[in-house]
Amino acid sequence: MEKDVVYLLYYGLITAAVAMFSVQFFFNQQFEHSYGGGLRSMLVFSAGSGLAGLIVLLAINGFRVEFSPFALVMATLASLNSMAYNFCSLQTLGKINLSLYSVFAMLGGMVLPFIGGICLYGEPLTLGKVICFLTVGGSLFLTVKKGQKTEKKFYFYYAGIFVLNGLSGVFSKIYQEADYAKISAAGYSILIAAVTLVVALSFLPFVHGEKRKMTPKAAGSMFGYGILSRVANWLLVLALAHLPASAQYPFVTGGVMILSTAIAYLTPSKPDKRELAAVALSFAGLLILVFVP
Repeated sequence: MEKDVVYLLYYGLITAAVAMFSVQFFFNQQFEHSYGGGLRSMLVFSAGSGLAGLIVLLAINGFRVEFSPFALVMATLASLNSMAYNFCSLQTLGKINLSLYSVFAMLGGMVLPFIGGICLYGEPLTLGKVICFLTVGGSLFLTVKKGQKTEKKFYFYYAGIFVLNGLSGVFSKIYQEADYAKISAAGYSILIAAVTLVVALSFLPFVHGEKRKMTPKAAGSMFGYGILSRVANWLLVLALAHLPASAQYPFVTGGVMILSTAIAYLTPSKPDKRELAAVALSFAGLLILVFVP
């Protein structure tokens, strides 16, 4: 009974992270619209979002800085992966089929940690996980809008978005399961934000390109993304100590789909019947994941 309560508590933390992920995509898109894409834009975005996330995480951790060599190595890998993902996103947002972008991003974020948790760490493959994985995956494809063409050159970015978003969860799982000296989830998240800030500022002077004006809208989007992204990922690392990756990441993917559709009701772009059917399928998958062994 006590174990079930702990599981529900950490599913609650993941739900909070899901809410943040659902909103952060909006900030990413707003920054691209206000500031533009490209390598220089990615470095500016990474530096600003890294700074915002660093300040908030330091406050959460009582302004206590932790360190271990292994944590620094993993934080560096996670940071470079995040920056590469941001580059792919800023290069493509507004230029590609947005529904396909979402499918590749969320599928990658679900599939790679799911496979990694089961194949590399021996997590049990339960009936609930399988049903949830299939229903959430199927619901994602329901959201793809037909009749929208995408240039072939953007399929490279689709692949990058799929792999890089998936690797984010894989790196978190590797860090949580490794036997090397580690630090707390908050301390690890602080290191990721700090490395991101340092790397972005280090490369920024050497990258040539148009120096665009930083508008209040772009700055707000950058800082909003940084806060939500860093805190949400911290919650996921925290929950990984108690929940298997093969359960956590399908829950995140399905949850983001449900909340993103709910948020869409507040915008002029109301969800259509296919999207509502996808949400219903995802919701059923999440219920099965939580309550079916």
